[in-house]
Order: sequence, then structure tokens, then C-alpha cells
Amino acid sequence: MENSPKFKILVADPVSQSGVDALAGPGDVEVIVQTGLKEAELLEIIPDISALVVRSQTKVTAAVFEAAKKLKVVGRAGVGVDNVDIEAATKHGVIVMNTPGGNTISTAEHAFSLMVSIARKVPHAHVTMLAGRWDRKLFEGVELYGKTLAILGMGRIGTEFARRAIAFGMRVIAYDPYLAASRARALQVELIEDLDAAVAAADFITLHMPLTPETTHMLDARRLALAKPGVRIINCARGGLIDETALMEALESGQVAGAALDVYEEEPPAADAAIRSAKNLIMTPHLGASTAEAQESVGIEIAEAIRDALLTGAIRNAVNMPNLDSKTLAAVGPYLLFGEQLGRFLSQAGPRRPEYLRIQYSGRIAEETTTPVTRAILKGFLEAVGGADVNVVNAPALAETLGMKLEEIKSTSGSDFAELVQVTTGCESNV
Repeated sequence: MENSPKFKILVADPVSQSGVDALAGPGDVEVIVQTGLKEAELLEIIPDISALVVRSQTKVTAAVFEAAKKLKVVGRAGVGVDNVDIEAATKHGVIVMNTPGGNTISTAEHAFSLMVSIARKVPHAHVTMLAGRWDRKLFEGVELYGKTLAILGMGRIGTEFARRAIAFGMRVIAYDPYLAASRARALQVELIEDLDAAVAAADFITLHMPLTPETTHMLDARRLALAKPGVRIINCARGGLIDETALMEALESGQVAGAALDVYEEEPPAADAAIRSAKNLIMTPHLGASTAEAQESVGIEIAEAIRDALLTGAIRNAVNMPNLDSKTLAAVGPYLLFGEQLGRFLSQAGPRRPEYLRIQYSGRIAEETTTPVTRAILKGFLEAVGGADVNVVNAPALAETLGMKLEEIKSTSGSDFAELVQVTTGCESNV
């Protein structure tokens, strides 16, 4: 009788075949592909599973973690982990991993294509052609050249969008509370400190912000009324960023000439949802990451991360724990929660648009591997801009994208304390 495999990996949502093949590489593993499972079906199969691969369809709830007796890793082939109960995963000792950056180009290109489409009314004209009509006069569009584009959120995707817009001759202004002025200059965008002012100045608005309590309905009825009559809006980030009811009213009145949405407050929108009949609105079914290249990239990336975690114990791209071996974790573990709280406090007390974050370790702590602590501090500091998407893995990359320098200084002497952690932030011009 053959021995059962040591690890069973369940692929519960569609991923690229290359990703499945990478999971099934050398080692004592068995890959099971069963997509479209209802929660009851998932609960039945999960007790024997060591690793679970999902995208956005499968909901990994607290009940799933409760039933998962052998589960060690959940891998999200994508960026957002809204469909995974992170708190329950942590409680049950399950590592949750994602693939930050794998769909950046794909999403930026999709958002840009939607902007071109609403500028020239391409989908609407296409529909009339299919109906046998020739309504040229109905579909006069506008050029992108010379228009003002407001990018709300200058992370990876917002940055890629800006590069493309500049190539099209657009004037690009940016609103991002954490984007340093020096980084804005390097990207050739104009930094606008006030969101209302950015909205009021724009001919086109594209959103690339995380969904947090502060950004929910950031484009509401009041702010849409501040915009230029005839503004056009694109959202490929998170559905809750726009008040859909207010958007529909603005489209009906002509205050908003056109909008393009890839994400919605409720996904999928109900078949009879009012948003589906909104005037001058282009809708796509959350296609931002749906390219062959992006799916190939995130499939292979999550497969390699899961195999490393199961077979070697190495941890990377984790959203609920740092990349640590057991010896280092024992030494610096007590500092991790403290560091995260320290970062959160400094983000509230420090200046807007900081250009550096300096972390100084003195005494015994300076003799340890402090990178995990530094990342915990940075995660707490950047949560206001990155929301749930920021973690100890991608926080340094987010800081770099925002033009913020991260400095780590260590000294084993010269302090009046046995152990001391000092964190400061500000702008280079004030140093």
C-alpha cells in the first residue's frame, strides 16, 4: 500500500496551469484542483488539506479555519485578501500569503483602456454598429491630449498609469497623503495636497487607493458637485471608493459626462441593480488582473511561496507574520507588536508627506536581527495609506514607491538605556 502524501494542496479557484505545475513539482505533495466549491463542500474537504490556493471567489472564513486541522498556508493568487479571515488564520496559526505586484501592469493598462473608452465612447458606438446603425454624430468624444488627469493614489498602479498618461500629453496631478514631493517631481506629476482641489481641477479622475474607513465614498455627492461639469471618472481599485448612488445621479444630470467601473460596492452587482442601467457608464466584471501574463505571474509566484513554506519552512509574501526563522522570532518577537503600534502612533503625530523614516536601535536590541522590527514599525506607519494591503513584506516597496527613505541605525553603546528604539520622521528640507 502506497504511503499518503505528506502535504495535500487544494487549488480552490482557477489559477494558471503553470502555477498548478509549479505546485506539483518535486517533493512529497499532492495537488487537488477543485474549483467552485460551496462553503459546505470546502468544509468537508479542508480537514485533510495542508495548503489552500484561492483567488477572489472562495471565501476562507473562520469556520473554514476551525475545520482545517492540517492547514498551514493559504495562498492568495493576487493582491487583496478581503476574502480571507486574517484574524482567524492568525488565531489558528495559518500563514496567509499573497502576490504583491503581480498584476500591477495588467490593472494599470485596463484602467487606461477604460479612460480611452469613455473619452471616445467606444463601447456605446460598438453597440449601435451591431444594431445596424451609423450614428456618427452621437458619439463625438474628447481628446486626452492637454487634459488634466487627477490620480487619487500614487502606489504601484497609480505610478504606471501616470507614465502612460504623460506619454499621451496629459497634465497629471496627484493626490496622495503619503507621496513625498521629491518623488512627485521624479514622476513628473504635480502634487496636490487637498483632495477637493484635485477633484475640482480634473477633466479625468482615476482612483488607485485602498479601501479604508477614511477613503470609503471619497467621491460622494458633495465632492462630485465640486468637479468640473463633464468630468470623467475611472475606478479599477475598490468599489467602495465611490458612492454609486451619487455617481448615478451625477451621470444622469450630466455633471459627470462618463464613468468606467471595474469594481463595485457589491460584487457582483445584482442582475437588477440600478447601477447596471446608469447613463454613460462602462462596466467590466473586475478584469483588472485578468490577463494571461498577470495570471501566469501570480500563479507561479504563489506556487513557489507555498512550496517553500511547506517543504523548507521559508516564509515570504506573508500578510500576517514576518519572514523569520524560529531562532530570530524568539529573539525579536516581543518587539514586533510594540513596533507596529509605535509606527501607527508616529503616522498620526508626524508631518504629512514624510520623506524619511529613521529607526535607531541602541543597546541589546541592536545586537539582534532588527529587520523584522523595522518592517513592523513601517507597516504600522503606512497602514493609513496602504490599508489592509500593506504588510511586513510589501511595506518597504510601498515606502519606496512613495519616495520615502527608510533608515536603520544600530548602536550597541552610547545610550543611557539597556535597550532603546527611537523612531523619527520628517522632510529632508527640515533635517
